[in-house]
Amino acid sequence: MRSERTRAPLSRRSEGGRPRFLAPPASGIEPAPAPTFSVIIAAYQAADTIGDALDSIRQQTVPPLEVVLCDDGSTDDLDAALAPYLDEIVLVRQDNRGEGSAKNVAARAARGDFVVILDADDVYLPGRLEALRKLAQTRPDLDILTSDAILVAAGRAVRKAYDHTWRFEVADQRRAILQGNFIFGHAAVRRTLLLEHGGFDEAIRWTTDWDMWLRLILAGARAGSVDEPLALYRLRETSLTARRRELLLGKLATLEKARSNASLRASERPVLEEAIAAHRRELALLDFRRGVAAGDTGVRRRAFALARTRGYAPRARLEALAIGAALGVGRRLLRRRSDRGWVGAGGTYVPRSAAERDAGARSRG
Repeated sequence: MRSERTRAPLSRRSEGGRPRFLAPPASGIEPAPAPTFSVIIAAYQAADTIGDALDSIRQQTVPPLEVVLCDDGSTDDLDAALAPYLDEIVLVRQDNRGEGSAKNVAARAARGDFVVILDADDVYLPGRLEALRKLAQTRPDLDILTSDAILVAAGRAVRKAYDHTWRFEVADQRRAILQGNFIFGHAAVRRTLLLEHGGFDEAIRWTTDWDMWLRLILAGARAGSVDEPLALYRLRETSLTARRRELLLGKLATLEKARSNASLRASERPVLEEAIAAHRRELALLDFRRGVAAGDTGVRRRAFALARTRGYAPRARLEALAIGAALGVGRRLLRRRSDRGWVGAGGTYVPRSAAERDAGARSRG
């Protein structure tokens, strides 16, 4: 999708028109000189979107020190898409090794005080780097910086990234990062700190950012956010069970890896174990719904077992009970739910348009 334009919703600003900063309490912190920012992009099969991403860097009110793009073994026409920008970027290449590896290669090639991530299919709004720089100047004790964003699906603004279902944590970042990733993905991180901690875990596919922030925060890093939507994050339909299942398995792998983190305190282990249990319940619910749709044997037995299991939301338990009592009705309910919308990154529910619902009905005959 090229040249996508989405109007940002009204943001919360402090008196005087400046964006509000969210960060852990601090005292005695003096403003510091402005740090430098290197934008890093991991690009794989991104020929159709990379132009929008790079144009958004051109439009920044404060430009970065540099843009470092790692081509992760693309086989599409990425070279042609990059041709108009070659004088403005540092281009490095590697065989396809995955997003974590490509980010590490770009970070090692960068020179800025911070490296700030931009996904190849997303865009920054014009004032994002300026706002991050101001946050870094105001709070030089922070090691990870981010902002709010607008979540976009099929050219439509769905909502802001942070809302009542997902908020940026200020009070207890150690506990929160064990429960889930509260840092929006286009984050800036101190480059030397990132490299000192080994960079992104290249063995992790879906949750490489969360794993990185978890390791840094447990080691003492602090994060801050600009309370304003300053990026567009494109949601892709992930209602296919296989994709969502892989993401959940990635989250579980990240949390299970945290069990061996030397910086984890004894008092934090129950928090971690409860988070692992919650994600396992979510995985079991996903597998149950998949079994209902596929007509697996033993679904009724699993439905009644799930309805009796503590830890599930009342709505999920009632759904399981209804399916156990009337399997055919349950299948139709799940199908109608899928027709009405889908779930994107971070559990974001995206309602389908009337045209999309009609197209889905026609495809089923």
